[in-house]
Amino acid sequence: MKIGVTGGAGFIGTQLCHLLEKNGHDFVILDIRASSAYPQRHVDVRNFAAVKEALAGCEVVYHLAAEHQDNVDPISLYYDVNVEGGKQVIKACEELGIEQIIFTSTVAIYGLDTADVSEEAEANPFNDYGRSKWESEKTFKEWAGKDEKHSLNILRPVATFGPGNRGNVYNLLRQLSSGKFVMVGRGENKKSLAYVGNIAAFLYFMMNNGAGVHIFNYADKPDMSMKEMIGIVRKTLGKSEQGLKLPYAAGLMGGYGFDVLAKLTGRTYPISAIRVKKFCSDTVVNADKVMRSGFMPPYVLQDGLRETIEAEFLNSAPSRADTSQSKAA
Repeated sequence: MKIGVTGGAGFIGTQLCHLLEKNGHDFVILDIRASSAYPQRHVDVRNFAAVKEALAGCEVVYHLAAEHQDNVDPISLYYDVNVEGGKQVIKACEELGIEQIIFTSTVAIYGLDTADVSEEAEANPFNDYGRSKWESEKTFKEWAGKDEKHSLNILRPVATFGPGNRGNVYNLLRQLSSGKFVMVGRGENKKSLAYVGNIAAFLYFMMNNGAGVHIFNYADKPDMSMKEMIGIVRKTLGKSEQGLKLPYAAGLMGGYGFDVLAKLTGRTYPISAIRVKKFCSDTVVNADKVMRSGFMPPYVLQDGLRETIEAEFLNSAPSRADTSQSKAA
């Protein structure tokens, strides 16, 4: 079976392609920003002709390509890439007769301070990334409804980490490792997290689903509080459990201050108001549907966290998940 993977040279995509190769699938990566050792076409998902040409002969398409950073500028890029780019992928699939699409969305569609939110919850995105992903979900659902043979899987993952990733979890680990971390709030808020090896494994598992629309949250359980997570990180790094602390209000004001500084200087800073809000909010999702599917995560969350710390900050051997993650965008 030939499979197309948009964004396949990125963090999660690299792991997924490793599984596709391991299981004997022929696949092609469509990615404009990163480079991969696997077969790749340097294609912008907004370019319909290039997307269609690259996906020719595919039976399944994984659509992972997206703008997802917190500080994308201009903001219109979220919609240009995530919504309009998704539409070009859909149009190509329609013209090529591809009947199965697996799309990575996000739990950001639910908003901040989610409490055990399930797939049936109403969307309430708090930022343009979440809004653009929710709009894109709608377009894929429209495609699915056009033909009863269409199979659409939508994965809404939580914050995902692992060696090679440079997202928010990595930034937190780096700050703790460097001794520059400041605890904002009491740390009692809980976060649902996912290890990249488990996300990739579930994406591969989703190919088994037949016609219809299948939507899944993904989080590795049990959830940890920020205090618990930071404790594991400090212990793995061999650091004292004590550190600087700030009340939430003071931390938020500092975030706004860095936002102003970023606009004045044109530079990007690791602290911003939105990052403080995200850090101190509860982001807990219900992943019971994944467990009912029969999927068995290959990695334990705490082990994945320790292995990521060791691989990135303690100069030990790379993670079990796969050294190819170092190529991720």
